[in-house]
Amino acid sequence: MKTAVIIPAAGAGKRFGGDVKKPFAQLDGRPVFMRTVELFLSREDVCQVILAVSPDDYDVVREKYAANIMVLDIKLVQGGHERFASVRKALDAVDDAAELVAVHDAVRPCVTQGWIDRVFARAAETGAAILAAPLVGTIKRVADGQISETVPRAGLYEAQTPQVFHRDLLVKAYENLADDAAPTDDAEVVERSGHPVAIVETDRRNLKITTRSDMTLASTILKGMPRKPKDSGPRNPFEEAQW
Repeated sequence: MKTAVIIPAAGAGKRFGGDVKKPFAQLDGRPVFMRTVELFLSREDVCQVILAVSPDDYDVVREKYAANIMVLDIKLVQGGHERFASVRKALDAVDDAAELVAVHDAVRPCVTQGWIDRVFARAAETGAAILAAPLVGTIKRVADGQISETVPRAGLYEAQTPQVFHRDLLVKAYENLADDAAPTDDAEVVERSGHPVAIVETDRRNLKITTRSDMTLASTILKGMPRKPKDSGPRNPFEEAQW
């Protein structure tokens, strides 16, 4: 099934700190969001990549990365102040050829092609699927700086991305989302619509960069994981772009 990939990159990233927002921070010589974009460029099942950036960043990104956006055929759109608002706006730009829509965090550059393969396939089968990793530590609920409860971790997972859905299902779920709703991810939007969401199990290597220390960890993970698509696939235009 042909898939459009939405990459939200409009977050404020307050926990990251500094003058550069985390999607645009340099990770081993390239901005984080570009390392994320390249994950989808050589896939035959991806018909479109949409990058949603903050309205405040839109003109800067469009000008600074104009050649790369054109060469790589990336659709640049203005996002919103919240993640779900960015996705909602990006859905308006999805190509008519797309049967699935995948949403993947701009600051999650360590996902493997194998994980992407499996979550795409599961979503095509069930209508909705996400990557998720089981919680492995002891979970404590805290109130006023003190432990109020130890939470059993059996059955608890950390939601990751890509989160992938049949296009019509996701569009309808967003259309029916209450005005006062503030979902934290797209799976929650679909859950509210009543449609079940399947998981494809991963592990903590599918890191979401949140703090500056995560940059070092992401660099280490990337060095230890296969990054190139299958030899039988088309050439990756990212390799020819000048970043």
